[in-house]
Amino acid sequence: MIRLAVRCRPELAERVLAELLEIVPGGVEEEAGAEWVEYAIYGAPGELPALPDLEAAAGDGLVEVSSTEIPDDWADRWRDFHHPVPIAGGRMIIQPSWEPRPSADPGTPAGEAEEVAGPLCVVIDPGQAFGTGAHATTTLCLELLLELADRGPERGPLADLGTGSGVLAIAAAKLGWGPVTGCDSEVAALEAAAENATANGIELEFLRVNLRDQPAPAAPTVVANLTAPLLIEVAGRIEAPPRALVCSGLLATEIDPVTAALAGAGLEVEEARRRGDWAALLCRGSDPRHG
Repeated sequence: MIRLAVRCRPELAERVLAELLEIVPGGVEEEAGAEWVEYAIYGAPGELPALPDLEAAAGDGLVEVSSTEIPDDWADRWRDFHHPVPIAGGRMIIQPSWEPRPSADPGTPAGEAEEVAGPLCVVIDPGQAFGTGAHATTTLCLELLLELADRGPERGPLADLGTGSGVLAIAAAKLGWGPVTGCDSEVAALEAAAENATANGIELEFLRVNLRDQPAPAAPTVVANLTAPLLIEVAGRIEAPPRALVCSGLLATEIDPVTAALAGAGLEVEEARRRGDWAALLCRGSDPRHG
């Protein structure tokens, strides 16, 4: 097995990730230091893609592209690097299936969470899909979903755009939204999301949708953890703005252009939240079709 890694400066991480996901849309591993971000993919010798386009896109910002042979027992050892992720001070836990469940996990929609003690548990196995709950953009989205759930009993349908491993869709369903639809352009992501939904005892609908040239599923509440350029593209095709939109995947420096695109679609930013170099937006829309 070969590990192919791309390391760049933090301010260029979003651009490098977007380019890398064009080549390997199934997802990447991410590590970060004080002055660098590294993305890695795994594959057999001869099966990994060449990266000349990525180098050209990053220009002088590309620090290093390296490949490393990893031990044959990697399939077991990689579990050592995936641990439970607490959200909002431990109100929710995102964890792999091999970790013991919190003893007080209600396993029911968190609209009833105030009646039980302990965190809401969402089981996510990484597989071949992007999103294990550890990235700042995912935790920001989950925090905003929790806060939306706190505001009242109203939930209704929800669409998760770019569902990846299904973590946001599954969390939304456990928080009381329904029906929940997740969409992604990659079959591997949809398969991983469906498996994770089953592991959580949740029934969701997953659709194969290429958000670059197809309209996104409409719903009163939408979550979208996408890159900033894709968020702008999606905003340009919105016909009926959702009642609430939680979006991330953008750098803090990209808030203004994304906000402008969303405003053109009838969505007003209620809150912009930052964590490190990353940002998430909570937006409100007014359309009679979404109440």
